[in-house]
Amino acid sequence: MRKGKVLVGMSGGVDSTVTAILLQKEGYEVEGVYMKLHHTPGYHEENFTKAERVAKYLGVKIHFHDLSKEFKEVVYDYFVEGYKEGLTPNPCVMCNRTIKFGKMVEFADSIGADFVATGHYIKCDGEFIYIAEDPNKDQSYFLCEVKKEVLPRLIFPLGTWVKTDVKAYAADIEVLKDFATQAESSEICFVENTYDEVLAKHMLIDMPGEVLDTEGEVVGTHKGYMHYTVGKRRGFTVNGAHDPHFVLEIKPETNQIVVGTKEKLEANTFEVKQINLFKDLTEFTCQVKVRYRTQAVPCYVKIKDGRASVILHEPVFGLAKGQIAAFYEGAKMLGGGVIC
Repeated sequence: MRKGKVLVGMSGGVDSTVTAILLQKEGYEVEGVYMKLHHTPGYHEENFTKAERVAKYLGVKIHFHDLSKEFKEVVYDYFVEGYKEGLTPNPCVMCNRTIKFGKMVEFADSIGADFVATGHYIKCDGEFIYIAEDPNKDQSYFLCEVKKEVLPRLIFPLGTWVKTDVKAYAADIEVLKDFATQAESSEICFVENTYDEVLAKHMLIDMPGEVLDTEGEVVGTHKGYMHYTVGKRRGFTVNGAHDPHFVLEIKPETNQIVVGTKEKLEANTFEVKQINLFKDLTEFTCQVKVRYRTQAVPCYVKIKDGRASVILHEPVFGLAKGQIAAFYEGAKMLGGGVIC
C-alpha cells in the first residue's frame, strides 16, 4: 500500500542515498531532486552523476533543480555580509530555512509530492524536531529556524540510525559500495578549504589593525578583523601578555579587535532576535545551545516585542553575535534564533 509521494533531496552522498532506499522500501512513491546551490567547478557534475545512478537503481525519477541564484542571495551573501559586519553567521541554518525546507517544499508542491525528505540526522514527529539517535551526527541545531508550518511534511529516516550502520547498509548493496567509503561532505558546501578563501574573493581581508584591551588601550596588532571570530586565541599579538588572550569583540568599522583573558569570555545573559518557535511560548525554561559543538545549558527565556532575553543558569564562553541559539526541552527542540 502506497504511503504517499515523497520528494527526496538527493546529493549523491551516502546519507541521502540510504534515505531514498529506505523510503521506497517503506512503500512511499519516491522522486528525487538534486539541488544546485553554487558554482564550484566539477562539483555538481560529479555529484549529480551519483544521484542519477541511485535514481536508476531505484527506478525513480530525479530532477535537477538550479537554485544557485536564490542560494547566493539568501545564503552566500548573508555569509559574506555577516563577516563583513563582524558577525559570526551560520549559513547552514539559513539554507535549511529558505532553501532545503523552503524552496524544496515549493518544488514538492509543483510535482504533487505530499512529503519532503533528506538525509539529515534528526527526528521529527510533525510538531517538533528532536535530537537524533546518533549524538555525534545530530543536526537538529541547524534546523531550529525551519518554519513550523512545514514540519508535518518532513521525513527524516536517519534520525534513528547511527552513521556506521548507514555506511554498512550501503556497502551491502553492490551498486552503492563506493558511496559507503567516500569522504564526509563539508559542513558548509561552498567552503572548499577555509572561510578566508571565500571572503578574500569579495573584499580585502589582509589589512593590519589594532588590538585593544577591555579598557580601550592599544596592546598589539592583528592582520585584519575578518580573520577573527569571538573566542579565537591565535593570529594576533598582545604586548607583554603572560596569560592566553582571546577575541572578545570585533569592531569592523575601525578594523580593531578587543581581547582579554578567558574569564572575560564568560556570559550569563544575552538577547536573541529572528525568533522561530515550534510552539507559541512567551516565557519558559529550557536548555540552550549557542554553538553547534557545545553542550546545551539550562536557561530561562522571556520573549517581548520580538526579542528573547535569555538568562543562563550556568555561564557559557565565547558568545558570538550572529551565531544561532537553539532551544531544547530535553531531546525536543523548541526552536531558536539569532544571537544579538
